[in-house]
Amino acid sequence: MADKDKTGFSELAKQASLQPQEMLAEVKKGEQSTSIGVPKETTYQENRVTLTPSSVELLVNNGLEVTIEANAGKGANFADRQYSEAGAKIAYDRAEVYRNSDIILKVDPPVSEEIELMKPNQLLISALQLANLKEDYIKQLMKKKVNAMAYEFYRDASGSIPIIRSISEIAGSTAILIAAEYLASSSGGKGEMLGGISGIPPTEVVIIGAGTVGEFACRAALGLGASVKVFDNSLYKLRRLQNNIGERIFTSVIQPNILLKALKIADVAVGALRSDSGVGACVVTEEMVMGMKPGSVIVDVSIDRGGCFETSESTTHTSPTFRKHDVIHYCVPNISSRVARTASYALSNVLAPLILQIAESGGVDRYVWDRPAVRSGIYVYKGLLTNKHIAARLNLQYKSIDLLMGGHL
Repeated sequence: MADKDKTGFSELAKQASLQPQEMLAEVKKGEQSTSIGVPKETTYQENRVTLTPSSVELLVNNGLEVTIEANAGKGANFADRQYSEAGAKIAYDRAEVYRNSDIILKVDPPVSEEIELMKPNQLLISALQLANLKEDYIKQLMKKKVNAMAYEFYRDASGSIPIIRSISEIAGSTAILIAAEYLASSSGGKGEMLGGISGIPPTEVVIIGAGTVGEFACRAALGLGASVKVFDNSLYKLRRLQNNIGERIFTSVIQPNILLKALKIADVAVGALRSDSGVGACVVTEEMVMGMKPGSVIVDVSIDRGGCFETSESTTHTSPTFRKHDVIHYCVPNISSRVARTASYALSNVLAPLILQIAESGGVDRYVWDRPAVRSGIYVYKGLLTNKHIAARLNLQYKSIDLLMGGHL
């Protein structure tokens, strides 16, 4: 009997040791469980989803309720059955997702019809897409008196922008793989391999922007053997990139003459600029593009914020490229949706712990009160606009969220 008990205890200990630590952590539960809603994305060719089945299981095991709209994960190859087995409720009516949830998680901003389904004090966490932002969108959220947090502005306790960083890492690496594809003859390119081999000069790659996208594009290009030049207006970012890469590469502040000279010999140009306001800057004129080599490739990752190239025009995954001045342009805004499953894991890895922290705090009000660093992510709070960049862009009035917190509103 004793041996049998020991065997049973050993088996339990073994099973416990195989569980992820997050699964074992207890979350302080309030009187009412926090409910999460994940509607299916309605934006054209948006294949990403905010929560993976494994993250749903983590949330459910910690006492949260999760409602997933049917086929929400289909584009990333996550079946409804996987979500159901993880503990989520599958809803076949979108209105049910919004009606039964305290927190709504989306990849893209909700459309007008979805905002109408929202209720006061509900928390929306999604991208904002400043380049396409309209006054009506903000006013509709304010009228509904919801709380809204944007991927582009949300900062963690360390001051970094974790969601944007994760997606930017994917976008930077993917941009180089896309460029390699469109240099190939099979894709209508000039038939060159991106990189370099013995006896053949390496591919010339120009990267405009030394942030996360630029860094990971640089890593990917160097890994393939290309020669890389990086431009940015921030000396700090250029120094940081070189230190992170671990080797000396060509870097320069953005000076038109030097940039023009680099673009003339470039085989690939990547646009990866992002300002503090989240809006890109157009630094490459049409004349500069006209001076590039025939058959060269532009991948404008910043197209969702307006683009770095004057010749850039937004494209889709179905028709991702166009030629202008005999230069191939790839300008798909949601570039990480090309690798939707990987991007969904990246989103989920940030959002699931964030949701657990909000639930542990007892709700969004207490969470924002306890963590001043995250207030920058909130752009609408209880029906009030709290982001100065959006206010300046749309010529609207805004209230400082720090003052609102101080007034206990």
